[in-house]
Formats: sequence, C-alpha cells, structure tokens
Amino acid sequence: IFNFEGGCYAKTINLSEETEPDIYRAIRTDAMLENVKLVEDKDGILIPDYFDVSKTQNGRVSYPIFHIDDYHEPQMAGHPNNIIFLTCDAFGVLPPVSKLSPGQAMYHFISGYTAKVAGTERGITEPVPNFSACFGAAFLTLHPTRYAELLQDKMQKHGANAWLVNTGWSGGAYGTGERMSIKTTRRCIDAILDGSAAETDYVKDDAFGFDIPVALDGVDSHLLNPRNAWEDKGAYDATAKKLAGMFVKNFEKYDGPITQHGPRVD
Repeated sequence: IFNFEGGCYAKTINLSEETEPDIYRAIRTDAMLENVKLVEDKDGILIPDYFDVSKTQNGRVSYPIFHIDDYHEPQMAGHPNNIIFLTCDAFGVLPPVSKLSPGQAMYHFISGYTAKVAGTERGITEPVPNFSACFGAAFLTLHPTRYAELLQDKMQKHGANAWLVNTGWSGGAYGTGERMSIKTTRRCIDAILDGSAAETDYVKDDAFGFDIPVALDGVDSHLLNPRNAWEDKGAYDATAKKLAGMFVKNFEKYDGPITQHGPRVD
C-alpha cells in the first residue's frame, strides 16, 4: 500500500471540531479552503462558516498529510490484511459493515456502487444511485474483470479480508432515514482493523448474501442489520429487492461466473 497524494481533499459542509476533529484542526497555515463563506467574528476577523451553504454544498479543504497527528511518515506499508470498499447507499438497504467472500469482493468491486450526493457534481441536489466499475470506471485502461481477477489473486495470496462499509442512510431511504453517523462508521472501521469484526458472529443478508456482524463494540446492534432499523419492514423488503435488481441489471454487461456472487432477485 502506498499514498502519493501527500494530503487530503475533504468536504467541509457542517464541519465542526466535535464531529470531525482531525479535519477541523488540520485547517491552518498551508491548508487551502475553497467554496467556503467567510464571516467576521466579534473582532472583525474573517473566519470560515462551514454551515453556510447558500452558494454551494461543495465546500472543500486541501491540507498536507503532516497536519494530521501521528500520520504515517513513510506513506508506504506492506500488504493489507483488510480491504475496505466505501459506499454511500441512498436507499438505506446496505448495512454499516458487511464481510465479503472473495467472490463477493470481485462482484462489488466491479459494480462500484455508491450514490452521488449533493456537493459532488453540478446539478446534484439529492442522492443519485451510481455504478462505476472498480469505483473509478473513467480511469480504467483494462476491462474491469481483469482488475477483479487481480484483486482476488492478491487477496488469496496474502490472506486479506474484504469488507463493504456503508456511510449512507439507515432506517429508511434518503428523505426518510438518517445518515450514518461518523462515529458509527469509525467504530466499524476500528472493529475491522483490530480484528474483532472478523471474530464476531454473523447473519447472512437475504438479498445480497454477504455476512452481517451480529454485534460490534460501540455500534448500536439495531443498526447493524438494516432491516431492523426500518419501522416498515415491508417497505424495506421492497426497497432491498429494488436495489438488488439494480445491481443485477448493471451486471448484465459482465456476464460470466462472477455473476453468481451477486444478489438474488426472485
């Protein structure tokens, strides 16, 4: 694993020290803000107002990596023990974290599902489902299945686990449910990295077939299985079937053995 960016390009909408302490404290000399409104404080000094989105929700900050405490200075490491796919599910169907088999990792890597949210592209005012092969279709030079095969080979060679982490909605779709809290997402990541997520008990998701942890330290067990977080279970089942169908439809262009690792639509 290596990182050659030397920093981070982060969103600043509704940024506060309480919710995002690392990013908030990284905004100092040598960082650059864009699309952020400045207001005068009581002393007449201009300060950023991260909650004012009257012009755009796409406020950003670029900051160097050394603004983060305890950053990994070599910017390089060995082979990973865990591979994490981040998705933002606007339907509120995917769990906050799920464990993928090697075949499922290939399937979800090729699918590249997420939602475009407000502030990422011009004209996007609410989440729009999006499938982008390998989470970056525009940058691929080979067929997506080739990259998926490489992923599987390296996972098997180095014994890496694959996980799908959803930072999107829970308890309902966009407009009804609530966005996953950063605290919940961080707890899921912590559980992956400290190994506890791999050692817990699981239940299998009926629609997608991946494994959902029954319990994780610091995560509301009600959220782990997304169906439990919906008041209207029938609405959840219908929405899950709808999203599963979108996966299947998108994957028609990749007809082959990897298809068997995708969701089932009756």
